[in-house]
Amino acid sequence: MEFPEELKYTEEHEWVLVEDDLVTVGITDFAQDSLGDVVFVELPEVGVKVEAGKPFGVVESVKAVSDIYAPVSGEVVEVNEELPETPEVLNTSPYEDGWMIKIRISDPGELDELLDADAYREFIEEE
Repeated sequence: MEFPEELKYTEEHEWVLVEDDLVTVGITDFAQDSLGDVVFVELPEVGVKVEAGKPFGVVESVKAVSDIYAPVSGEVVEVNEELPETPEVLNTSPYEDGWMIKIRISDPGELDELLDADAYREFIEEE
């Protein structure tokens, strides 16, 4: 399983790429593997305000329906428009083509709550 070092992670299995005051969010390789074949993705619209720890979208697979949680608070400034049409991208490319949304952070201090790759790896080994 892959856990890119440059990313941050949540205990709900989202990944976060930080670029100044913007973060790109997706689900981890572990999450997509646990879900199985993804068949449906629901994402918020641009302009929606999200709150850290609260759901912003849904991923449905052949096994389960799962909420996707915002890792930080802020405003959605971009949405991956391809995902609703090709949800299987979450299985084949969770860290590149499978990104979900980009958020302009309202509280950069929330980034300190996220896990680095080593801490995330340890977390999932304990689950």
